[in-house]
Amino acid sequence: MKFVLEKKDVSARAGIIHTDNGFITTPAFMPVGTQGTVKAIAQRTVQEIGAEIILSNTYHLYLRPGTDLLYQAGGLHKFMSWHKPILTDSGGYQVFSLSDLRKIEEEGVRFKSHLDGSVHNFTPEKVIEIQRIIGSDIMMVLDECAPYPCTLDYATKSNSLSMRWAERCLNNFNSTEKLYSHSQAIFGIVQGSVFPEIRKQSALTLKEMNFDGYGIGGLAVGEPAEIMYDMIEVTNQILPENKPRYLMGVGTPENILEAIDRGVDMFDCVLPTRNGRNAQLFTRNGTLNITNLKFKNDFTPVDSACECYTCKNFTRSYIRHLFNVKEVLGLELATIHNLYYYQWLVHNARTSIMDGNFTEWKKKQLLQLNGIDEQM
Repeated sequence: MKFVLEKKDVSARAGIIHTDNGFITTPAFMPVGTQGTVKAIAQRTVQEIGAEIILSNTYHLYLRPGTDLLYQAGGLHKFMSWHKPILTDSGGYQVFSLSDLRKIEEEGVRFKSHLDGSVHNFTPEKVIEIQRIIGSDIMMVLDECAPYPCTLDYATKSNSLSMRWAERCLNNFNSTEKLYSHSQAIFGIVQGSVFPEIRKQSALTLKEMNFDGYGIGGLAVGEPAEIMYDMIEVTNQILPENKPRYLMGVGTPENILEAIDRGVDMFDCVLPTRNGRNAQLFTRNGTLNITNLKFKNDFTPVDSACECYTCKNFTRSYIRHLFNVKEVLGLELATIHNLYYYQWLVHNARTSIMDGNFTEWKKKQLLQLNGIDEQM
């Protein structure tokens, strides 16, 4: 993997990540395909929307369909017929969200499957082995996502454990070979909850290990947005400029714009797909609930400025009807629109960075998202 930083506009960055399975222009939004599929739409559609990379999940793929089947299939790219880059998170967040179903130790994590209660172990070495079999272009280290709120003592010990696990992941990655024809990269994950000094130490430690890129983890877990932005700034002041920065699990359009402004390159979030399946649509002028009665006789597109398949062919009234009668087409059309909007957002952020006017463009987008006419 190679990252080329093409342009900076203050702290906002535009670049290109080169992988054997294709390039990723940044800023980039990765649709979430947890179990080897982006819910409600086909791979062909994901590509048509403009996504250059998707995210899948080590924990879920390990449980189903399992590593044996994935290896027989030749890796996840072939299994799901997606021929562009894939990033896999380590499954750490899913394991730690099991709370009473897992136990954290120095060696790793023992947990019970949420499917059948069977007992499994994730060690740093094991998650690298699984991601080798999955064949993701970018793999993530095993880490502990500290809860919010937590004490300074907890965050310190948790980050120290994550750093030791990161080193073990990197050692295993460097001592093993790829299983398929394409190369793989590995990202470290900065932790530290909402404590700036721990965040700084975490970023410094991972920087010394010289990962291919860096995730910013442990945010968007309940803390106020302004604190999240502060932690991003603290972290990005330390992370190297020549490596991609990935803010994990974030977020709303506003979150993404603010994070780009602070030097983040990559994002993933379930909001556009999950909320779409629950009838919430993202537009340049904020969100709307398409099942609202006021859309019954509304024969305009979801977003009149949008060029997606949904907006070019269907009305708010029709999509509302689909949700009311529980037709699966409604889920698909909503998902197409939301993912297209997220791709539009990061693509235009990139264009504004390259043009040197990101600050002005961001201000305009935030005003629109909050329903404020810039001319007022």
